[in-house]
Amino acid sequence: QLRLKESGGGEVQPGGSLRLSCVASGFILDGYAMHWWRQAPGKEREGVSCISTNGAITNYADSVKDRLTISRDNTKNTVYLQIDSLKPEDTATYYCAAQQRNCRGGDSMDYWGKGTLVTVSS
Repeated sequence: QLRLKESGGGEVQPGGSLRLSCVASGFILDGYAMHWWRQAPGKEREGVSCISTNGAITNYADSVKDRLTISRDNTKNTVYLQIDSLKPEDTATYYCAAQQRNCRGGDSMDYWGKGTLVTVSS
């Protein structure tokens, strides 16, 4: 079975931090750029970050660039998303996704996880 599994979501107050994890099974991540996406209720899915296969290049959406850090550990087949200074508008389901070779535009991913929910409220 080819699968991505996210974890680490939860409820947090504004200004707090979370670290999301995504673990792959059934395939090896080192040949894939890894993305994080999010989707808030009633809104379209939004790509927020991507990391290259070896971690040398990272990309962020302008709206979150100063608060998110993407990283990966290919020896553990895992990618991470650190979210700092959380805001209510960060409330969404966060998905990881794998894309062959390199980070590029569009939403055509090879594999998707099922998501982990982040809720930011006071």
